[in-house]
Amino acid sequence: MPTRSASEKQGVGGAAKQVAEHASTLARLELELASLELKRKAGALGAGAGLGLAAGLLALFALGFGFATIAVALALVLDTWLALLLVTVGILALAAVLGLLARSRIRRGTPPVPEQALREAKLTTEALKPNGNR
Repeated sequence: MPTRSASEKQGVGGAAKQVAEHASTLARLELELASLELKRKAGALGAGAGLGLAAGLLALFALGFGFATIAVALALVLDTWLALLLVTVGILALAAVLGLLARSRIRRGTPPVPEQALREAKLTTEALKPNGNR
C-alpha cells in the first residue's frame, strides 16, 4: 500500500497555503526577471543612442569638410572670398528649400487629429442608430 506524502497529510488548507506561497514566489521571480530584462534593454538602447549621436556628429563634420572641399575647388578658378561666398549662398539656398518643405509638411500634419478615423466613427455611429432616431 502506498504511503501518504507530507503534503497529503496536511490537508487541503496546507496545500492551498503551499500553492499560494509558490504563486507568490513565482510572481516575485517573474518581476525580477522582467526588471533585469528591462535594465539590459535600456543599457543597449542607451549605447545605441550614444553611438547614433556620435555617427550624426561625424556626419555633420564630414558635410562641413565636403563644403570646404567645394570652396577650395572653386578657389582654384575664382578668388577665395568669392568661392566661399558662393558656397555660403548655396548652403543658404539649400537650407531655405528644406525649410519650406518642412513648413509645408508641418502644415499638412496639423492639427494632429485623426480626421478620417473620426469621420468613420461618426458614420458607424449613424449606421448603428435605430431607424426611428434618424
